[in-house]
Amino acid sequence: MTLLARYRYMAMAQTTRLERSAYVLLCRIEVDGPLSIGQLVEALGLDTSTLNRQTAAMTRAGLVERIPDPEGGLARKFRMTEEGAQKLHADREDAVTNLERVLADWSPEETGAFAAALERFNTRIETIIGQPWPRP
Repeated sequence: MTLLARYRYMAMAQTTRLERSAYVLLCRIEVDGPLSIGQLVEALGLDTSTLNRQTAAMTRAGLVERIPDPEGGLARKFRMTEEGAQKLHADREDAVTNLERVLADWSPEETGAFAAALERFNTRIETIIGQPWPRP
């Protein structure tokens, strides 16, 4: 696990556009649409002060913007900006390219088995901690 995480950050060091926390938040907003701080707390299991700091930094960086609740609620929500979407997609493409380098000599069967095991592993962790989320 440590090597997997370390490789991702070493391989991305030259091309990363986003901090890990911004990447995670943008991924969630991309899947769920605009979210309030309360919804992010519930979805990610982080405390309000942490998410306030992270979203404030992301707003200053132009990655998200605060908008009125599109459904008419009182809480303001965070929506990904075009710049945030561009950086998220570029980082994701870089991650996929680096993963393809690692798996270049794996057979399709080995790659499929690895993907299935990793999905099962992640799903089980999310079930245990009570934080599942949809993956399109």
